[in-house]
Amino acid sequence: MTAETTSPKPPADQERELLRRWTSTLRAARAGRAGPDPLPYGQNLLARWSEPQRRYHTVDHLRAVLDRIDELTDQGGEGGELELVRLAAWFHDAVYLPDRSENEERSAALAERALTEAGLTPREVTEVARLVRLTVTHDPAPGDLNGETLCDADLAILASRPDTYTGYTRAIREEYAFVPDPAFREGRAAILRHLLALPRLFRTPYGAAAWEETARANLERELAQLTGRD
Repeated sequence: MTAETTSPKPPADQERELLRRWTSTLRAARAGRAGPDPLPYGQNLLARWSEPQRRYHTVDHLRAVLDRIDELTDQGGEGGELELVRLAAWFHDAVYLPDRSENEERSAALAERALTEAGLTPREVTEVARLVRLTVTHDPAPGDLNGETLCDADLAILASRPDTYTGYTRAIREEYAFVPDPAFREGRAAILRHLLALPRLFRTPYGAAAWEETARANLERELAQLTGRD
C-alpha cells in the first residue's frame, strides 16, 4: 500500500455481510422496541469507514474488531452487554481524521445522536458512548466487562503475526504521512511506552492467555526499531 492509496469501498458481498451484522446488532439491542430502519445508519457508518484518509482505520479494522468480539464471546464467555459492545465497535473510529486529537470524542457524540434517533434507551446510548471514549486509553476499570471486551478486541492487532504487525505499523505511518519522521517516531514511541506500562494489555481471561505475550513482544520490537535499539 502506498501513501497515495485510498481506503476502498468494501466489495458488495462483504458490504452486505457487514450490513447484515449491523442490522442484527441494532435490532437485538432494541430488544423488540420499535425504531427506524437500521439500514441507512449502517450505510452511513460504512461510508465513514471507507473515507480516503484511512489506511489502517478502515472497514477491514472494523470487521476485525467485530470478529474479535465474537472470538472473545465464543472462547472466553466474557459476558457483558455484547450488543452494546458491538455497537461501540461500529462507532469507535467512525470519525477519524489523523490530524485531529478529538476523534474518539466526536465518534462518541455521533453515537449519541444516531443511537438516540435509532431507538436505544438513554442508558444504552450512554453506555455505548462511554465505551467509545474508553478507546482513548484502553484502560477499563476492573470488572468493566463491556470495556474489557471492546478494548481487548480493538488491541488484538497487537498480537498478530510479525508480517501482519509490520503491515499494521506501515498503515499507521501512512495515515500520519504529514508528520515528519522524527516527530512521528517520538509520538509513536510514547504510545508504545504507555501500552507497555499497563499492568496488562488484555483484561479478559481469554485475551490475556491468547494475546498478551505476543503483543508485548511486537510492541517491544517496534519500540526498539523506533529508538534505534534493534
